[in-house]
Amino acid sequence: MRKRIINKLVRMPKVLHLIARMNVGGTARYLTMLDSGLNDPNRNTGFESSIATGFVQGAESEDPSIANVKLHRINSLGRAINPIADHKAFKEFEELVAELKPDIIHSHTFKAGLIARARRASFEKSAGKQIKFVHTFHGHLLDDPEFSGLKKTAIIAIERALAKKSDQLITVGQKVADELLENKVGHKSKFINIPPGVNPLPTKAKDQARQELGITHSPVIGWLARVTGVKNPLLAAEIAKEIPNAQFIFGGDGDLMDQLKKCAPLNAKVFGWVDAATFLSACDLILSTSENEGMPVALIEAQLAGIPVVATNVGSSAEVIAHNQTGLITSKEKSEIITAINQLLNAPETLKNMGISATTHARTHFAPEVMIQKHINLYRAI
Repeated sequence: MRKRIINKLVRMPKVLHLIARMNVGGTARYLTMLDSGLNDPNRNTGFESSIATGFVQGAESEDPSIANVKLHRINSLGRAINPIADHKAFKEFEELVAELKPDIIHSHTFKAGLIARARRASFEKSAGKQIKFVHTFHGHLLDDPEFSGLKKTAIIAIERALAKKSDQLITVGQKVADELLENKVGHKSKFINIPPGVNPLPTKAKDQARQELGITHSPVIGWLARVTGVKNPLLAAEIAKEIPNAQFIFGGDGDLMDQLKKCAPLNAKVFGWVDAATFLSACDLILSTSENEGMPVALIEAQLAGIPVVATNVGSSAEVIAHNQTGLITSKEKSEIITAINQLLNAPETLKNMGISATTHARTHFAPEVMIQKHINLYRAI
């Protein structure tokens, strides 16, 4: 009897994260870092964390960071809206909630947020207790080209309803929160901005990295992302054609990979997913041509590696890059992007100084310890 009482006293509150898929990218790395940080015995956070997720679909791959965490698989959960599969996913998640009895359910991205919050009362009934619900917006949902017209109107209506079922709303960039509030999603008092924490990748000597990648020309401009429409790799290939004196390298994979290979000019090398540390170490400059971004972790990693960035002014890119200090922010116009790249290539001393500033800036604003501690403080407060 005494042993059971002691076990009750030392039971740590449980946080159960839900995300539709752990595909390669910043969101997966954000979540695995948070989960590992909460479960770190040396940190004594006072919380026990676990992750429930579905599977990636199509040409995408799962992020390597998932090797560091334990996942509860929701077999029917996918990114696309599918009433039959989504109902099955809800039932699977309900069973998991009944088993784990979490104190907090923390959903990430739109689909998981819908599954977790739409039937809040059902999950609390399954757990036999009151549960706090937290949701993180990892991207600029309302700016996503995939969501426009009637679809965007429906998304806004859904998010407004779900915000009322949420105890706390987290954004990874202040601009994300501003856009949601402008569309009357949630109340300002429910929002908190928690930028991602990012660890620097191990760096290599530039010559060694270039040798490993088979690069013999310089300067080297890198493009590293999912090879999908929202990242606009074909625009990057067009830009490469206009700057023949530079070596462009593309890292990543996705449904536009075949098209990218076909249209890449002679001064461009197209890799699949490549070791990010080697890739970044080989570069003088990183290019981002995205149509939409959340808080772009890859650009933070580039800056931690001391590499300036030229990026389109979408999402929270301007919160990552200090314009004219750690890189340049441009419009989506090809001519403006080309001008920005040439401006830096023609000023090697400026490029070097920007790289030094980039490292300092990224270490200051995107420290993992700060990100994890802000979540701990939030969980304790709700």
